[in-house]
Amino acid sequence: MTDHALGLLRQDSRLAELADFPFGFSLARVEHGHAEPVRLASGGPLEAVAGDDTGGTYFRCADGSVLYADSEGGAGIIGAGVDAALEVLIGLPGWRDCMLLSPDDGEEEILAHVAEVEDEMREDFDLDADRAELRAALGFPERSPVELVGMLHAALLRTEPDFLLLNAEEGRAYELIGPPPPPLWEQVLATGRADLAGLRAGDSVVWDAVAEDAVRRRLALRAAQFDRAEADLEPLRRLLRYETRSSMTDELRLAAVLVGLHGRTEDLPLLHEVRETDFDTACGLSEIPGPGSDPAELRGWAQETDSVLFGSDPADEPLYTWTDLALDQGLTALALAALIRRFDAIELDQSLLRRDDDPALLDTSELTDLADEFEDLGEPVQAERARRLHAALQEGARR
Repeated sequence: MTDHALGLLRQDSRLAELADFPFGFSLARVEHGHAEPVRLASGGPLEAVAGDDTGGTYFRCADGSVLYADSEGGAGIIGAGVDAALEVLIGLPGWRDCMLLSPDDGEEEILAHVAEVEDEMREDFDLDADRAELRAALGFPERSPVELVGMLHAALLRTEPDFLLLNAEEGRAYELIGPPPPPLWEQVLATGRADLAGLRAGDSVVWDAVAEDAVRRRLALRAAQFDRAEADLEPLRRLLRYETRSSMTDELRLAAVLVGLHGRTEDLPLLHEVRETDFDTACGLSEIPGPGSDPAELRGWAQETDSVLFGSDPADEPLYTWTDLALDQGLTALALAALIRRFDAIELDQSLLRRDDDPALLDTSELTDLADEFEDLGEPVQAERARRLHAALQEGARR
């Protein structure tokens, strides 16, 4: 995407005036700066190129993407470049009222919603003539509201994690102004799901790669945890053997449980062999039923362990399972965004730290863990925030 239109606006005052009113892209307002100092969590550069009459700012990012930040703590990518962003602003001058629309809403609903918004705007100015003039001068094609909503929706979905905006002084994240991103687990498990499909198909190349890669083994087992199939027993047996290479991991226990859920007593020798891999596995898998157990005992152990430690819904899995797996894959920005969001939520609602065994008390250990995570990720501001809150809560508990 190009920024050709930005150059034209900077050269032609008439076009700049039209872009400002009625389309809310003011070159002059950028001189006032944003309402507060901001930065990207990813550390990339931000260049303010325009503002609007509500106190919002349009920032150009390193790859050319345009990030809009409002004055109330919301932000989102609205175009892959300034030209694309301006196409949306001119074609959908009521774009803020369209941010939650998606192509899935269908043409009829989209057109009706846009018409309602624009009919109100036409009471104050000659929207259609202004739009036609500015589009022609900037060389933009005439796109339908349906296409523009699709462009805006796709842009907004790109905001997190790479363009997560933070208050530069306080460290708090801006809220997303558009649709929520896919669940963290869905993004983290993508590789594991692909590998699981290959393992099920008996792909020898995938088997060799997964066998030698501890992270891919973990991801494949997590994918199997949430997509259980009766025919998976043989792949699970093989994955269980491979996972012993990492000694006692959560995924080794998971593999043993997934095998045990099939209730095949012929798997007991394998489970006992895995348990005796080393001292750690002997301790970690000590509750596996003995050699003479029947299918009901084996299945009962697996079901109980599954219920307590695992389960089949990825949304029930602790956040840190997914952030750890994201970091193991090099998805640093994804993990950092999730950790910042988690800390922001705790800062606003400390009841999230209530202990399960005694809701009257708080367990503040998560804050020290977060501080350590932030330090490791090169985020000293976030680490200090977590330590300050931890100290404040500890002081409050002593009073």
